[in-house]
Amino acid sequence: MGARVVVKRSQLMSAAIGAIGVLASVPTAAGVGQEEAARLGRDLTPMGAERAGNADGSIPEWTGGITHPPPGYRVGDYHPDPFADDPVLFTITAENSEKHRKFLSPGQLALFAAYPETFRMPIYPTRRSAAYPPWVYERVRENARNARLTESGNGVIGATVGSPFPIPRNGIEALWNHRRRYVGEWAIRSTIQVMPTRSGKYTPIIAREYFYKFYGQPKLSADALYDNNQLEYIKQVIVSPGALSGTAILVRDPVDSDRSLRSAWFYKKGERRVRRAPYLAYDNPGNATDGLRTADDFDMFNGAPDRFEWTLRGKRELYIPYNSYRVHSDALTTREIVQAHHLNPDHLRYEKHRVWVVEGDLKEDASHIYAKRVFYLDEDSWQISVAEMYGHDGKIWRVAMEHGLSFYEVPAYAWTVHVIHDLKLGRYFATGLANELGGVMRFDVELSPGDFTPQSLREIGR
Repeated sequence: MGARVVVKRSQLMSAAIGAIGVLASVPTAAGVGQEEAARLGRDLTPMGAERAGNADGSIPEWTGGITHPPPGYRVGDYHPDPFADDPVLFTITAENSEKHRKFLSPGQLALFAAYPETFRMPIYPTRRSAAYPPWVYERVRENARNARLTESGNGVIGATVGSPFPIPRNGIEALWNHRRRYVGEWAIRSTIQVMPTRSGKYTPIIAREYFYKFYGQPKLSADALYDNNQLEYIKQVIVSPGALSGTAILVRDPVDSDRSLRSAWFYKKGERRVRRAPYLAYDNPGNATDGLRTADDFDMFNGAPDRFEWTLRGKRELYIPYNSYRVHSDALTTREIVQAHHLNPDHLRYEKHRVWVVEGDLKEDASHIYAKRVFYLDEDSWQISVAEMYGHDGKIWRVAMEHGLSFYEVPAYAWTVHVIHDLKLGRYFATGLANELGGVMRFDVELSPGDFTPQSLREIGR
């Protein structure tokens, strides 16, 4: 059934390097002071990361990231790897993982223990490629001064376009930075998702996904965003296999989940009717995932944060997936990437980056299949890059990793392949494999809220 690792909270704390103390996730007053906000773009990057490199130079200074596409690139092309000539510095295996423990998460160590013969992490030079448009930086700077949590922490007031708390003071603020990080105004992509058996057999599920980000709209003010209480819309339509073809879901998430809950709808072509789908939230199984991820596992975490107490554990250095241009490219097939137990490590890239560590403990009066979640957020993008989900037995149950890259045509750093490993079942779920579909994420196809109505499910399902 795969190795299961128990990690005590004290061990997690001792693993964190450069910790800034344990900060409780309690609601805070609006914004940081003018002097502190002025650090953005100076000793801090415009997104709130440390501009300087680390002491030994293994993490370099941030110098602006990738702000322009390479020569010859056309929007809609697969993204050529700007770091294709980088050498593998070394490879971490089960045999030498103890030597590198300082820069590995408990979940990564659990994967080495579960699959000692095959799981490995090729480590490349660190490239701080994350970059965003200048106007996004300006909005994030405004957010730093003006954003505040709602009384319960289940919503954010006074912020728009991008992460609201670039200088976070507690766990819930850091989590909202991930939930509201800038990834464009809208996007469309085709994707393949797989759920291989323990022997590596799988049936690919091809889907078309549509995203509308209210919080990414440059003309929408912070007050209008909050008053409208619409955060983002997501629509997924399954194209194949035939048994699932035409199945479609629509999810609408609010800015403040205390004022209204998530709305969701489901369409199945055989029934020819749109139904409300209140189960597409929290720990209910994700659509067409064979029960290998929960609804709120999508994009590492989404939906209302109210069932967990979130604590900021500080910062540490960690090997995380980064600049994953190879696994994103059309030079590979799905068959070359997908294998038993985990993706083929030959096509993956890991780098050392600084991450914020956020721990979520299930509230005593709340229900969820996970008792605890630990998130590792890349400081340059606020993307959750690694996540660990614990069962009620105190053991690591699932380990997730998001393989991201800089979409330099926006620019924005976002995930391309999302993977969740289930250590109890010895299986995994992966999505975002668009290598054979010509389905790279398109940020230039304009969408509108009218494309995300329940009626649109019926039309697109047909």
